[in-house]
Order: sequence, then C-alpha cells, then structure tokens
Amino acid sequence: MNAMIFAAGLGTRLQPLTNKKPKALVEFKGQPLLWHAINNVITGGVERIVINVHHFADQIINYIESNTWDCEILISDESDCLLDTGGGLLKAKSLFIPNKPILIQNADIVVSTNVKMFIYSHLQSKNLATLMVKQRKTSRYLLFDDSMRLCAWKNVKTKEEIRVNEYDAAKEYGFCGIHMVEPELLDLMGEVKPFSIISTYLDLGKKYCIGGYELSQEDGWFDVGTVEKLREAELNY
Repeated sequence: MNAMIFAAGLGTRLQPLTNKKPKALVEFKGQPLLWHAINNVITGGVERIVINVHHFADQIINYIESNTWDCEILISDESDCLLDTGGGLLKAKSLFIPNKPILIQNADIVVSTNVKMFIYSHLQSKNLATLMVKQRKTSRYLLFDDSMRLCAWKNVKTKEEIRVNEYDAAKEYGFCGIHMVEPELLDLMGEVKPFSIISTYLDLGKKYCIGGYELSQEDGWFDVGTVEKLREAELNY
C-alpha cells in the first residue's frame, strides 16, 4: 500500500511560524507536523510514502534524509510549480508502487483515530475513493446520502452548490484531510496542472462511487493550519 502526504503548501495561515520554515516542520507536541503525519500513515501498514514539497523544499528533504523511518519515503518535487492537491497527486503517479491503493493525508492535520479501521473500510467497499469526514462546523460541506455516497458540495458563505448525484435528503460533513484512493483514479484525472482533488471527486462522483467514512465526535481530529488552531490542538489533543 502507498501513502502520500501533502506538505507543499505555503503555510501563510501559520505565519510567523512559517516565515523561515515550511508548515510541515512546524512543531506540535515536540515533533514536526510531518513526523506526526508520517507515523500516522505508517500505523496503517503502508510500504511507501510519497511527500510533495515546494515551500522550503530543501528543509523537508533534509529532514527526511537525516532521520530513520519504518518504511520507504520518496520526494515529489514541486519547487517549480505548486500543483495543489489534485495536481500534486497526479505528478507523483510514477513514484507509487503500481496497482496499489494510496492513503492520503494533509500535513497540517493531526488525528487520534484508528487509521487501520478507515483503511479496512475503504478496502471492503467498492469505492474509487473514500473520504474521512466528520460532522462539524465549517464553511464548505460535502453532502452524503444514507449509504455514504457523495452527492453534493456546498459553500454556505457564497451559497454555491455543486450536485454530484440527485438526493432527497443528505447529511453535511466537513472533510478531514485524510482520504484513500484506488490506483485507477490517477488514470482518470487528466493532465498535470494545479487543481484541487475535491474537484476531481465531484467530477468523477457522477459515474464512480466516492464514499465517506464518518468519524465519531469522540475521535480526535484537529486542523492545525493556523497559529490559533495549533495552540488549541496542543491543549486538547
């Protein structure tokens, strides 16, 4: 099994902590966020991790090379062009172990949930992709029907809504920044350019099953993408 950690972001919301380092190397509980992400996906039994880099790329590369890890780690270098989550995943295609699923995690989240259960749920499903979600307050929601199939996306601030599948009733969830995809997804994503992986899920969800995996309210999950949220997570994790 493969994993990918998105660590290429500029980290502007974490300034001034990211003025001289990438957000993936900002410390949480005494270790860089990247350390937490790597060890989280390793607990799931991955054989290879691909990490994309852009902002202060050399620092992340040096960090990876100067430490010992329990699985193989490769770098997908986006120094020339930041590709967002969709383009970043597609650019890394040649680095993955062929024909094996990919567990994906953002570097700026921390979780205490059992990632093995999430992986098992995806592997038992017939989903092209499974997204970890939670009922929580946010400005952008993913909507799932009773079978936890993606049916819409909406922005409550702009009132924009994108329907994927027709529905009579659906539950609103916030995306948790962890997802798992089958290798076939990469063949359906088009060309390498900057784009969001969420747009891919919305496009492909009309034809393929994009599923959701709901975290309970007791599962620890924190977005640490701002200084305030980082400090809050340190108090409550």
